[in-house]
Amino acid sequence: MEKVKGLKNYFSVFEIILWSLSVLAIVISFAIFDKSNYLTLCASLIGVTSLIFCAKGNPFGQILMIIFSTIYGIISFSFSYYGEMLTYMGMTLPMSVFSLVTWLKNPYKDNKAEVKVNKLKGKDIRLILICTAVVTVAFYFILKHFNTANLLPSTVSVTTSFIAAFLTFKRSPFFALGYATNDIVLIVLWVLATKEDISYISVVICFVVFLFNDLYGFFNWLRMQKRQGI
Repeated sequence: MEKVKGLKNYFSVFEIILWSLSVLAIVISFAIFDKSNYLTLCASLIGVTSLIFCAKGNPFGQILMIIFSTIYGIISFSFSYYGEMLTYMGMTLPMSVFSLVTWLKNPYKDNKAEVKVNKLKGKDIRLILICTAVVTVAFYFILKHFNTANLLPSTVSVTTSFIAAFLTFKRSPFFALGYATNDIVLIVLWVLATKEDISYISVVICFVVFLFNDLYGFFNWLRMQKRQGI
């Protein structure tokens, strides 16, 4: 009971409402359009919960993201979205591990529940541009080799995911904006998937919910940055 009260005090009223509405939207869409793929439901609920913790700069969000990446990779494989599978299993998951370590090593004023925000330097921007170009080109040919469904949007998804994962590792507020961009790409991908299986509309709604949460995370990190005097 004390832990529940602690969570209520930890999250703002808006954050509780945002998380509650997000969970409600995911569960309702699952009940209407899916009703069978509980793995998708599980991934969605874990994912949206990880986002509310990440929006607070809490390392626990990265732990949940590791779990989400694993499950989402399995789901993507089932629809031959090899780009999504490779991105989350081979990039987002390990980057979440690295980010978890980095966030734990850089608490704000010894507060382990809040990471210290980092301001990107010129060399960081140059590095991310070079690495993003290399990753994009490499994954395009890899995905093409595996006959990935919807090749171009899948490649763009890899690009946006890499940028978001890199910025998460660097503790930049723009990581959330990167994931918001990735959410838009994923919404397009899964809308295309619904043409063959209407049950995937529940995944579409999941990423619409993620989009709102990531946008909130971006603005909250800007507030954190200002409060921390970065």
